[in-house]
Amino acid sequence: MDTDVIVVGAGPTGLMLAGELRLGGARVVVVERLARPTGQSRGLGFTARTMEVFDQRGLLEGFGPGLETSPQGHFGGIVFDYSVLPDAHFGARGIPQSKTEEVLEAWARGLGADIRRGWELKALTDTGDAVEIEAATPQGARRLRAAYLVGCDGGHSAVRKAAGFDFPGSPATREMYLADVVGCAIRPRFLGERHPEGMVMAAPLGDGVDRVIVCPAGTPAGERATEPDFAEIAAAWRRITGEDISGGSAHWVSSFTDVSRQVTHYRRGRVLLAGDAAHIHLPAGGQGLSTGVQDAVNLGWKLAATVQGWAPPGLLDTYHDERHPVGARLLTNTRVQGALYIGGEEADPLRSLFGELIAYEDVRRHLAGVVSGLDIRYDRGDGTHPLLGRRLPPRPLRTATGDTTTAALLRTGQGLLLDLGDDPEARAAAEGWKDRVLTVTARPVGAAAPGDPLAAPQTLLVRPDGYTAWAGTGTDGLREALDRWFGAPARR
Repeated sequence: MDTDVIVVGAGPTGLMLAGELRLGGARVVVVERLARPTGQSRGLGFTARTMEVFDQRGLLEGFGPGLETSPQGHFGGIVFDYSVLPDAHFGARGIPQSKTEEVLEAWARGLGADIRRGWELKALTDTGDAVEIEAATPQGARRLRAAYLVGCDGGHSAVRKAAGFDFPGSPATREMYLADVVGCAIRPRFLGERHPEGMVMAAPLGDGVDRVIVCPAGTPAGERATEPDFAEIAAAWRRITGEDISGGSAHWVSSFTDVSRQVTHYRRGRVLLAGDAAHIHLPAGGQGLSTGVQDAVNLGWKLAATVQGWAPPGLLDTYHDERHPVGARLLTNTRVQGALYIGGEEADPLRSLFGELIAYEDVRRHLAGVVSGLDIRYDRGDGTHPLLGRRLPPRPLRTATGDTTTAALLRTGQGLLLDLGDDPEARAAAEGWKDRVLTVTARPVGAAAPGDPLAAPQTLLVRPDGYTAWAGTGTDGLREALDRWFGAPARR
């Protein structure tokens, strides 16, 4: 083998996966078609859960001081307060995707990931015991062989096509445009503005740059040979709003559609998919980048454990089992948001009904959980503890050696046995897994909010991706959970 894992694509998903694999001890080569990053940024931030994930890996400092979040969010343009859900907000705002990629690439390279730009996938073969690829590179054709390959190469994934993944869904019905424009005094329309001829959005990005999104009514979707030019976008803007922005210019332009598709399986043999390669959708609510990053964090430790040889049977298959439902739910909520956002007069009854429903706290909590990613719940086994299958919430902790946080305890990419009740039996039970599970005795700092699931003396077994695999007092079921998620102990 030339490496343990080949990752195709150096966007946020691929770079996050590369770092996760390196934390787990796997060798990884990332191959990226582009010789250098484009600097373009379709995404402008990330969700609350993805912000927590970045904190778990110590990445937030890379985004600089003053990372801005807001409790005010929306669903399909209908505004409400996300803080109705504990720990929730609408996510980090105003962070260009190019900055996210810069932070993730520096982290992955620092961990030893081999990132090769200018490598374009031409062919792949799953031989049953390995995956072989052929790539066109600046040095000519090259071959690589690895135990596994993961396609993180976007909505037009070459990996998905070459490996024969089924990709059903709803075809595109309309085309829309995006541009970062300079030289125009464009009035902000943060949540969109509907007109008989379509919908437009506009938001200032700073330094005289405005991000505009143009959704013309009745524009059929088709396969474009090239991206639209600024003149085409300016004409559509004028047709919808009556405003002339043709005197400005664009740093870059792009088009997108309302296509909605998801692969039927996230794994075929030794080839897996993550991010937009596995699911594409209307970019409503800024969830695409975040879902891809979370795909990578779910997959990374499982795939690393597999190539390292300690993964319990079936661990790698839980990637599809856990993330496919999340992707399906993403497609559902973005299609609903699309109907609210860009639907014409026929969608007015739907907007009216949502406006009424959002007055109910349970509805706001549900929608905040969906868009923020904080309500994801994986397999909880037979337990009833409120944290089972859910992410470990961010809390300050005090240990014998000083203050820390729940996120900081996950920086190493290992599992975590968090002993909040000073239980020597629980700590002893995990001794055989100390090469894979960090054991920490701590207690929460400060007064607990009512209903805080971390307030009671208890022990939590947390997976490397931050989700709780076991919770309770004593040791009943703890060894079984350790076996299930972390394989056989090194010693009994």
